[in-house]
Amino acid sequence: MTDTSNTPTKPEHVYLIDGSSFIFRAYFANMRNRMTRKDGTPVGALYGFCSMLMKLLSDTDADHIAVVFDTARKTFRNDIYPEYKAHRPPPPEDLIPQFDLVRQAVEAFNVARVEMAGYEADDLIATYAKQASRMGAQVTIVSIDKDLMQLVDENISMLDTMKNKVITYDEVVEKFGVGPDRVIDVQALSGDKSDNVPGVEGIGPKTAAQLITEYGDLETLLERAGEIKQTKRRERLIEQAEQARVSKELVTLCQDVPVEVPLESFANQQFDAEKLINFFEEQSFKSLIPRIAAKFGVEVECKEQHQARSDGDVAIPSVAQLCPSEKKYELVQTAADLQRWVDAAMVAGVVAVDTETDSLNATRARLVGVSLSYAVGSACYIPLRHVSGQPEQSSLFGDGEAEVSAPEQVPFDQAIEILKPLLEAQTVLKVGQNIKYDLLVLANPDNGGIKVSPIDDTMVLSYINDGAMHKHGMDELSELHFDITPIPFKDVCGTGKKQITFDQVELDKALEYAAEDADITLRLHKLLKPTLAAEKNVTLYETMERPLIPILALMETNGIKVDVQELRAISEEFATRLAELEGEIHTLAGKEFNIGSPKQLGEVLFDDLGLPGGKKGKTGAYQTSVTILEKLAAEGHEIPTKMIEWRQLSKLKSTYADALIAQVNPKTGRVHTSFQQAVTSTGRLSSSDPNLQNIPIRSEAGRRIRHAFIAEEGKILMAADYSQIELRLLAHVAEIGALKQAFTDGVDIHAMTASQVFGVPVEGMDPMVRRNAKAINFGIIYGQSQYGLAKQLGITNDEAKDYITAYFEKYPGIRDFMDNAKEEAKEFGYVKTLFGRKCFIPGIDDKNGAIRAMAERAAINAPIQGGAADIIKRAMVRLPDALIAAGLSTKLLLQVHDELVLEVLPEEEQKTREILKDVMESAAQLSVPLVVDIGTGKNWQEAH
Repeated sequence: MTDTSNTPTKPEHVYLIDGSSFIFRAYFANMRNRMTRKDGTPVGALYGFCSMLMKLLSDTDADHIAVVFDTARKTFRNDIYPEYKAHRPPPPEDLIPQFDLVRQAVEAFNVARVEMAGYEADDLIATYAKQASRMGAQVTIVSIDKDLMQLVDENISMLDTMKNKVITYDEVVEKFGVGPDRVIDVQALSGDKSDNVPGVEGIGPKTAAQLITEYGDLETLLERAGEIKQTKRRERLIEQAEQARVSKELVTLCQDVPVEVPLESFANQQFDAEKLINFFEEQSFKSLIPRIAAKFGVEVECKEQHQARSDGDVAIPSVAQLCPSEKKYELVQTAADLQRWVDAAMVAGVVAVDTETDSLNATRARLVGVSLSYAVGSACYIPLRHVSGQPEQSSLFGDGEAEVSAPEQVPFDQAIEILKPLLEAQTVLKVGQNIKYDLLVLANPDNGGIKVSPIDDTMVLSYINDGAMHKHGMDELSELHFDITPIPFKDVCGTGKKQITFDQVELDKALEYAAEDADITLRLHKLLKPTLAAEKNVTLYETMERPLIPILALMETNGIKVDVQELRAISEEFATRLAELEGEIHTLAGKEFNIGSPKQLGEVLFDDLGLPGGKKGKTGAYQTSVTILEKLAAEGHEIPTKMIEWRQLSKLKSTYADALIAQVNPKTGRVHTSFQQAVTSTGRLSSSDPNLQNIPIRSEAGRRIRHAFIAEEGKILMAADYSQIELRLLAHVAEIGALKQAFTDGVDIHAMTASQVFGVPVEGMDPMVRRNAKAINFGIIYGQSQYGLAKQLGITNDEAKDYITAYFEKYPGIRDFMDNAKEEAKEFGYVKTLFGRKCFIPGIDDKNGAIRAMAERAAINAPIQGGAADIIKRAMVRLPDALIAAGLSTKLLLQVHDELVLEVLPEEEQKTREILKDVMESAAQLSVPLVVDIGTGKNWQEAH
């Protein structure tokens, strides 16, 4: 942006930015990034808006710029036609709070902002555009709104920033079939459903364009409507002539709005760097701050960068350095060229690696190609098992089957021989985005059996720094940090029935897609690795998260055996019980209905049976969530009780009893779950395909599912579970002397709590009293309210309040811990675990009390749950080496919350038990002992 004097200057090039168009495009482009500020305010659309505006301002030569907004009030069009825009749905809930922030962003950029009651933004844009055009200036309207196309002339054009496409006279004709001067006539006939402009029934845009081209304009057409040969069309034009005229009024933009802000005031001003940086910091837009230097050529340095340099003289590259104007991608098809890339990567010492395969399942995937990048903007793709996308006919006459010829590529075995020294070299760091997948693929003997090491993972680096504040896929990170949208997979391989596997992709397309992945991964690494020091996350990454990656890969390779016949038997048992429940529910309802339909269930509960508390949602159907059913069940109603059991059993049947059979690897006879390291807000691992974290522990059905997970023939399963680890952590971090002593002495903690709170002796204690104390102990960890405790124990709110009050009186340190956690979250936007992990707490300052209360509960629980997750991760990192050092063949198979599952030879059981107990109980040095319960059995249920 250029500086101007205070003297108004005659505009030469005017940019009029359609604010509404910008906001909505930013919103839908950033839907995957559910970004929030530390107070919980959604800012994904705001981030996209700022990125788009920054790019626009840096690329334009305009001397006058303004962002034009709609107002929320009605306009003159509503006086003409009250139904105008009446059917428009409200904006998305998470977009509403961003409207004001977007206006603040425009001010932070020092750009003129215009809006005016009674008029739409389009009317203001039309007025200013024509003013500037009459003054001889060129006008660019930044929008894709078709209504604005009526303004295009020799001085006025439009710009689609997403496609970087300029819309002039020819593009308008292509869109409407007529020139800009007749656009309103076409719109008047065809109408506009989105704005509720009626038009003439049965006439679409193409027909409208034909009619206007033939008759010249709308009024002439309506006057001569009797000449139309088609009966229905003729009758409708005659009958709805006035409706067409009203429609034309609605779509015609007002070009003489009595604007209050003069065009001259849009003069492009030099932006205030400090003001803009402060705004970005308030919104937690760390990645946008260094872009100021890249986009506007000024020296700025974000606080995190400054801290990093002062702590360890770590240079964080600017976005400009990581986004060169040119990129060089090379298709490697000969051994000599591959050797050249490998040699150069060896010298560089850091290389980004990405594999292309024919499956998302890493344990089954067949390696198709490898991409490498050791310098920003430069990358290569090495096809290994591609077949040509150009089939050749087997018959001269073209009547035979098509043969597919392989393109030129390095022979697979030769390529692996050249690549293996690089990928296994201890002097070269291999960087990947979700590199665990690549480790699994390359370690497969069918794919070369390469043991990649040492490694870094950009996904995990991002997760360590930002937690669950946003997603950490490569596409999200590329858009977030570089404003680059990588080539979508569907653009290369297609979708649906026409989707092809990557080995069938033509090499030119494969090159651009695969090389870009490696290039972007290297850029992310150069940006994210140095920020570990700034965020003080180096120890957490280097001692826990990075060494955990190959351990997780090893566990996924090991998998766990399942008894398919047992699963089939379980499925039949569940099916029988589901049928019984369905019959019982129908009998209670007095009729048959689809119990899997929430709509029909709601009608039975609240219309037919007249149960209390029926509430309808936006669709008009009654809500039948588990919370509502549980409330009704607690009140003694039978159908809700049976529906809860039916839903739980139905989910277990479909998710596990049935689905697990299909997930068994035919080569290994095992299921190989995928552990997710960068998902949860607390650092806990999650798993998918199958998700083994959600099998209920306490229900009989859940235990039945665990019975189907078995040991290999001749071996046993061993399960090790931390005992009350979260309560132990609470005693440690909150410095609760009584609890610490109880754990040290091995006292029944729940009985002791009951004795302390309720004043009853431990000996001969009523089991119900102990149960209540247990509920309080665990409820406190999760920040449970008196209402939640009352519901759980089936007592009054006053009784629950008395219980909690008595609890805090006996353990005042817990109250202090809870208050400190909430204050920490409010001050920093996150709380920390014992090992320094930042657990971000969105919504902690939200104006909505319910959202704020939920965030406060999360702030209390996160350091405890996150600390427990850190402890078991520390154990997992140390366990495999300890087992190998002892000469044991024991395999680590699963991690589920606070539990590890291993496969053991019977003769190695005792030694494994000793090592496992030692490693897990020494994973953290607390002021209370860590205790591990270990069991064994032929299946997981027996061992647990």
